[in-house]
Amino acid sequence: MVKISYQQKPYRRSLMELWGASVTPSPSTETAAGRSILERHPDSLGSLGIAISEAVEVAATNEDTKYSLGSVLNHVLLHQTVVGQEALAQMEMAGEEPDIVIGCVGGGSNYAGLAFPFLRRVFQEGAKTRFLAVEPTACPSITKGIYAYDFGDTAKMTPLVKMHTLGHSFVPAGIHAGGLRYHGMAPLVSALAQAGYIEAMAYPQNAVFAAAVQFARHEGIVPAPETAHAVRAAIDEALRCKETGERKVILFNFSGHGHFDLAAYDDYLRGALLDYEYPETEVAKALQELPVVK
Repeated sequence: MVKISYQQKPYRRSLMELWGASVTPSPSTETAAGRSILERHPDSLGSLGIAISEAVEVAATNEDTKYSLGSVLNHVLLHQTVVGQEALAQMEMAGEEPDIVIGCVGGGSNYAGLAFPFLRRVFQEGAKTRFLAVEPTACPSITKGIYAYDFGDTAKMTPLVKMHTLGHSFVPAGIHAGGLRYHGMAPLVSALAQAGYIEAMAYPQNAVFAAAVQFARHEGIVPAPETAHAVRAAIDEALRCKETGERKVILFNFSGHGHFDLAAYDDYLRGALLDYEYPETEVAKALQELPVVK
């Protein structure tokens, strides 16, 4: 489990341990990849890229262990499209068609799952739907990264994939949206963004949590910090329509609840939540380590 999430989200760890799991914060001393990171950065908060490196190493060195990646790769995005297929049916029942489809993006699977079935209508039927992927300013893989071949993990164990990336050595700040702390973006989402079919925007976490609190107080549902990025964008789109007098149907993916993220809400309500915007200089530094592909 990524170290910062291990610290920030103790009840997720408690549930796993309740059902018999052993949970180790990453980077750890249990793998060569983890030890290498800790030698260079003893206070590392970890990242999804580092955790993937450690997980792949454990699977590769133990015959009784398998590893299944839960985001980014094509087969995961395909499995997630059941969400979009259900949304298509629900929109038909409502007699509406979305003008804009919004979702948060970290690795890209939850957003692709919702958006891809609607994108099919764009390609096959000429639909005019707009697609908006929302990421944190602390980990802006599409909005500040580049479209290039890179490794999917920090220790360079995974195959190269062409994607929007901040560089495999990039370690984002310790924001509460742990599921969005990944250096790259799914190749399919990246290709569609590069081709202009998907737009991307980034928000700081205080603006995101303000939207999450507003949503919770009106709808009675507490969004996960990751999901709250989509909530923020949906609210902003609705406010723009209110200003212009336009009528738009806004579809967004409520990808998870925040019942195990109440410590983050406590920080926000106490005014202790910090905004992070990753400096361009640090992004450039990480991008210098991209592999050379000829």
